Amino acid sequence: MYASLISAIEYFIRLDDTEKELISSLAIPKTFAKGDYFLREGQVCREVGFIEKGLIRYYMTNNNGEEITQSFGKENEFTCNYQSFLDHSVSTLAIQCLEPSEILVIPYNNLQRIYEEVKEGQKFGRLACEYIYLQATSQLRSMYTDNPEQRYINFVNNYPDLQQRVPQYYISSFVGVKPPSLSRIRKRLIL
Repeated sequence: MYASLISAIEYFIRLDDTEKELISSLAIPKTFAKGDYFLREGQVCREVGFIEKGLIRYYMTNNNGEEITQSFGKENEFTCNYQSFLDHSVSTLAIQCLEPSEILVIPYNNLQRIYEEVKEGQKFGRLACEYIYLQATSQLRSMYTDNPEQRYINFVNNYPDLQQRVPQYYISSFVGVKPPSLSRIRKRLIL
């Protein structure tokens, strides 16, 4: 069960067998039904998750009560509202399961133990944060500089396996258009 988590961490750093056992002992398996929340808006994020199985979406609610999809997460990816997690602020972001999901959860204090007790734990934290930062800035740049058609192409390129798993209205929200506009974009790209 923990092999995927260990492999994801080893993408960033080397681990010996004792460190693998420690990490496995600090990660808590949790099961979520479709529609369940890993994190709700208004809560403080107190844990990092690693998605073993399932699909999630990150969204915010605007002043009109409309949900704006920010991103998606799938198997073998970490999930968290990192700002809320790091500074213990109230989350303005929700993380909701779009499918039944199995997530390995690492509470804040357990992650601090990984940073302290794993030889390259601090390096893992830094490299993981750099990776998240690069993803976030790339997505933010796209929202300001790319037209909706290009943002849809980016979605297809970045999430090629999700088109059949994510409802179209979440994809249109992610791209920044209404569902009829997304349909027109898709038809143009097929031609």
